[in-house]
Amino acid sequence: MIAAALLAQSDNGFFRERTDSCVTDNGFCPGWFFGHIDRYTTPFLQHVFLVVVSVGIGFAIAFVLAVTAHRRRWLVGPVTNITGILYTLPSVALFFLLLPITGRGNVTAIIALTGYTLLILFRNTLAGLDSVPEDARDAGRGMGLTERQLLWRVELPLALPAIMAGLRIATTTTVGLAALAFFAGAGGLGEPLEAQKAFKTNVVFAGGLCVLLAVVLDAIILIVQRFMTPWTRAA
Repeated sequence: MIAAALLAQSDNGFFRERTDSCVTDNGFCPGWFFGHIDRYTTPFLQHVFLVVVSVGIGFAIAFVLAVTAHRRRWLVGPVTNITGILYTLPSVALFFLLLPITGRGNVTAIIALTGYTLLILFRNTLAGLDSVPEDARDAGRGMGLTERQLLWRVELPLALPAIMAGLRIATTTTVGLAALAFFAGAGGLGEPLEAQKAFKTNVVFAGGLCVLLAVVLDAIILIVQRFMTPWTRAA
């Protein structure tokens, strides 16, 4: 047992020495990541918060705009133009433009990130509603459904695949953009990347957590979509 303990101590010391050497040489050091994983917990949770809140607010706004524009077609052009302008603004520039107005923190980051989701969500929601067959609408009206009932019972269920596709695109896009939220003082996984931008291990693992988050959120939305559209599975 004493020999095993000495061997373990020797191995741990050798492991630490190799890790320290790897860090000094700016190499790829998995041991460093697992020894400092606590550094990523808060930035990761901040990243999740920024993505979920921004996409949630963006979806609510875009949904209302798309449903309204579906009934009042003159709104399609102005809404598309405004959301298109927001989408084309450079993200870092938008953060800095908002800083004097909303200050550093989550509010600035969420406003900017929400703005980037609007065009994708608006277009997909509107496209989904426009793609509903006229026969389905006529059948609903023949059953005595009001326009409100027709929207919720016929049009939106048939438009769900397009709506959820837009939600998936907006979510994965926002995961990437949220890495720049540290410019607004909102933290996120971009913060450790900037703090140790020359360290390869930090870049690889912080970037890997962004990719993992995007994959997990996309899978969750896809599962929800399959649950909400059982007729597509039957088909």
